[in-house]
Amino acid sequence: MTVAELSERVGVDPKTIERWVLSERVPHRNNRQAMSVALRRDEEFLWPDAVSEARAQSASRAEFLAIYPNRGSVPAGTWQSLLEGAEESIDLLAYAASFLHDTIPEFADLLCDKARAGVRVRLLFGDPQGGAVRLRGDEEGIGDSLSGRCTLTWKYLRPCLDAPGIEARQHDTTLYTSIFRFDEELLANTHVYGAPANHSPILHLHRIAGGRLFPHFIDAFERVWATGQGPVSETA
Repeated sequence: MTVAELSERVGVDPKTIERWVLSERVPHRNNRQAMSVALRRDEEFLWPDAVSEARAQSASRAEFLAIYPNRGSVPAGTWQSLLEGAEESIDLLAYAASFLHDTIPEFADLLCDKARAGVRVRLLFGDPQGGAVRLRGDEEGIGDSLSGRCTLTWKYLRPCLDAPGIEARQHDTTLYTSIFRFDEELLANTHVYGAPANHSPILHLHRIAGGRLFPHFIDAFERVWATGQGPVSETA
């Protein structure tokens, strides 16, 4: 089939057809469908990258369960049920996340119970003496209060830090998102300049094959984990 014949069938200029062929540019969906009919080939055969991208976008939309305008909008029972329901992995990344001790009764004991049951628990909270914590405290206008909350978090967690199956590291990283992962579900608490994390939105995600949102946040966790310092000392 000539370029002229194909352009007539699809209803576009021949030069547009040439650009699609010579530069490997991907047509819009309507044109892809028209080309598929004219050439008697599936879209996936002609443009595998475009179709894969569409599927990834669809999967990513399916990952998205809910958005909460702020952390206080997340039902307290959601945190508790996610923690209690975890059977494989619990990954927590924040500066202090002291709200967990207030929201979930006997939070540290539950982590120990989960670790004893075979759940891999990784705790990644801020270094109270770190520059990132100090800077974030200044940006939020609370000074040393954030450092104090980090210290308090580590004191709360002290009884379970030596439990088998629990790994803990301090980080001195600029956080753009706090991440709370429980098996195949994840809560991502975004950070906004000058505002505390509890005033910022939370995304609730569920891992879906082919989706990109869940692994995107897990990759971020892994990068911070790789820079963390551990084990946490007795004085933390």
